[in-house]
Amino acid sequence: MSEAIDLAARGDRARRHLEGELLPFWMERSPDEEHGGFLTWFDGNGAATGETSKTFLAHARLLFAFSAAHRAGFGGGLALALAERAADFVSEHFWDERHGGWMWIADREGAITCDAKVGYGQAFALYAFAELAQATGGARGREDLERSFEVVAERMADPVRGGWCELFERDWSPLDGPGGVRKTYDVHMHLMEGLTSLACVTDDAAHRSALAESVAILTERVIDPRTGAGRAQFALDWTPRPAVEFGLEWGRDEAPEDGEARPLDTVNYGHDVELAWLLGRAFEVLGRDPADLRPLVAGLLENVWAFGYDEELGGVFIEGAHGEPPRHHNKQFWQQAEAQVGFLEGWSLLGDRRCLEAFARTQDFVLGHLVSREGGGEWHGLVARDGRPIWSELGTGWKVAYHTIRSQLEVVERCGATG
Repeated sequence: MSEAIDLAARGDRARRHLEGELLPFWMERSPDEEHGGFLTWFDGNGAATGETSKTFLAHARLLFAFSAAHRAGFGGGLALALAERAADFVSEHFWDERHGGWMWIADREGAITCDAKVGYGQAFALYAFAELAQATGGARGREDLERSFEVVAERMADPVRGGWCELFERDWSPLDGPGGVRKTYDVHMHLMEGLTSLACVTDDAAHRSALAESVAILTERVIDPRTGAGRAQFALDWTPRPAVEFGLEWGRDEAPEDGEARPLDTVNYGHDVELAWLLGRAFEVLGRDPADLRPLVAGLLENVWAFGYDEELGGVFIEGAHGEPPRHHNKQFWQQAEAQVGFLEGWSLLGDRRCLEAFARTQDFVLGHLVSREGGGEWHGLVARDGRPIWSELGTGWKVAYHTIRSQLEVVERCGATG
């Protein structure tokens, strides 16, 4: 891409997509007027599938997305009203009054059907309620935010080996299976994300200390010092382990080729571009020198540029071995969302034109191929390299507005500030 890249114009494209497609898709379709909360299952045409289960993750992600949209000046009063609707539903139905913590899945009426305590969910509670507190000036959501931190600190923390354990039964005993004896890149990154927002709200010493620990875990344990890229899973003592699928539905990763585990050196390109910009936010909140961040971001992006980025068509692939081509060339929606922000972070921090061009090509791919305009403007979950849908659904129990809306809010802000 040799032509000049007009960031202000690209920020305007993101704004139009956000205001005209993404926000209306979720604000108009998802509220459950009969039972409260949200219905999140939509097919490739944007029609309700008939599935009515309600996950904590989907509701926390909608709570974040609507709160963030309102805080950025989008959605009018409706975005805030929907954020408060999400907060009301999760507080009433998902909080465990007996053991503390957020449970995982409910039916349409809010009766719990899976009472496991998932670290991923506790992390998103921090992130979502902190965003609501910032959107409302600090009062709304503060109690839920504080009790979310308490369970992270008291139930999940591993004071001996560092970091946080991740999968538990309702009573916080370890969940049977591999998830009960693993620590992951994914959950520790999202804990850092939530702790960053928590520290923004409270500026509390304990919260800042937990944030600093999460940064240290990611930069000293998760990032491979030999390659600069992240490693996916670890034993409880932080010995790297081959990545396995857990029994609970986390999201919708593709099954490992051997049915059990990915190779030990697997790189998830989307996590690396996401971590690049989330670390930037954490460093800012902690008041750390951006010069210390530059080599970390450069290392995270270098493997993506070399192997994970589609220079011809734009976008990033799913995963591959460190220093080797990707396993295949499919593209997941969330990775394209995070790549746009991660590449803009790289451009701002490193001044490397590869970042700017990668952002522009990825935005072109998303708006040209990933957005389902016949379905109302959300993004297909998984597409082939050329954009042909593989997973056509636009909403599930985990795929809602978090990655898509957040990425466009970030693009609008970053392109407006730069342009």
